[in-house]
Amino acid sequence: MEAKLLDSIIFRQNQQQVVPSNQAIASWAHDLLNLLFPERGSSSNYTHDILKGMFFELKEELQLILKSTKACKKNHYKEIADTFFERLPEIYRKLNTDLSALVDGDPAAQSEFEIIRCYPGFFATAMYRFAHELYLLEVPYIPRIITEYAHTITGIDIHPAAKIGEYLYIDHGTGLVIGETTEIGNHVKLYQGVTLGALSVDKSKGNTKRHPTIGNYVIIYSGATILGGLTVIGDHSLIGGNVWLTMSVPENSTVYHQSEIKIK
Repeated sequence: MEAKLLDSIIFRQNQQQVVPSNQAIASWAHDLLNLLFPERGSSSNYTHDILKGMFFELKEELQLILKSTKACKKNHYKEIADTFFERLPEIYRKLNTDLSALVDGDPAAQSEFEIIRCYPGFFATAMYRFAHELYLLEVPYIPRIITEYAHTITGIDIHPAAKIGEYLYIDHGTGLVIGETTEIGNHVKLYQGVTLGALSVDKSKGNTKRHPTIGNYVIIYSGATILGGLTVIGDHSLIGGNVWLTMSVPENSTVYHQSEIKIK
């Protein structure tokens, strides 16, 4: 093995940020979701005391992950973990609104159990909601690791900094992208292949709003691309499949792409 390669690896090793493995972080988020929704595991008979103990263990595990992350604020790891678990009932409430959106909106959904166990949209949304709360607590790296774990599992890419309201409905979801500064209202439906992205990838605009704002009760069908920080989709609008949109539309708009079909 060439010494140059070995030297390069050792240099990178010495420069790296100290963060627990992606697997350890993903495992913590996965265990938390399984505890909140026991439908994801084998049947069990939890009592209050058992549940309290399991949540305590997960909080201790989060503290350890934060303590082991060099970039976290020194000695703030216990405060962050305590605050996250204080907010967990609200996270759980929001996740149940997302579950209701899928139960009520998807004709193929037979039960809550099926959605919790099988639907990639629900899984990706749950990982986002965990990561977003950690992002709000100014935790470095870990929120992005959690959402990228969901991305690898589901094909759904949600940046943890995005602001997403309640009753989010993600159907299928493969190829869905929600950028960092996206804002999404309540009761929004998103289908596979939707991109809520930036018009420019100029690094100098990294701290500006680069991604669109989606109002309440909006439906965006598969393959639609909506770009730009100044682009606002008004409430109760419908964006059709394969639409390319870089400008705002008012409330109650219908936007669609009309293709020419020739049959030979």
